[in-house]
This record gives sequence, C-alpha cells and structure tokens, in this order.
Amino acid sequence: SSGINAECPLRPGSFLKMSAKAGAKLFKQRCEQCHTVEAGGKHKTGPNLNGLIGRKTGQQPGFSYTDANKKKGITWDADTLDVYLTNPKKYIPGTKMVFAGLKKKKDRDALIAYLMKSTK
Repeated sequence: SSGINAECPLRPGSFLKMSAKAGAKLFKQRCEQCHTVEAGGKHKTGPNLNGLIGRKTGQQPGFSYTDANKKKGITWDADTLDVYLTNPKKYIPGTKMVFAGLKKKKDRDALIAYLMKSTK
C-alpha cells in the first residue's frame, strides 16, 4: 500500500490546498479532455468523475464501461487511485482508458488531492 490514506488526514491544510492546486493544473493538462468532475457534468470519452471517491469501479450511471472495469470490483480511494494512476492498463487490463499514467508520486498525490476535493 502506498500509505496515502494514512498521510492525507495528517497533512496540513495548506499543503493539501497547494497539492490540490497543482492537481487541478495536472487535471486540466492530462485528464480534462476525457473527464469532467462537477456534479451533473457530462460524460466525455471517459466518465464524469463526480462522486468517484468511495464508489466501486464501473458504476457511474449513463457511462458505457468495459467489462474489465465493471468486474474489477475495487472501491476508489487515495490508495487505489495511486496504483491505478501509475499504470491504468496494468491495474485494470482491458480498460479503454488510453492514459499512460503518472510516473511521479508527487504528481499522483497532487492529482488525487484535487480529485478528492473536486469530485465531492
């Protein structure tokens, strides 16, 4: 386990804000062409991510997921997102997400901080 869950609640708020701000920039650069985060946001090539944290894979209503995604059966949280965002096709073989992943831990942490904040 990456230990992100254990760290997040203990991080100073300003770090999380900075991290989420960096994550927002990453989201805009790397994710926004295929995903939205706001409540009621439309599905694009990828699903709207609102309510992502705490939801099982392949469960956003109105989006056509691959069987691989539906059958993965994990719940999205900081730890599962960290593994997934490192190498999506390795974590969920058969996913149609064409994103290669984020190799840098600090980038994944920033993006996850942003997703935890923006998809509530």
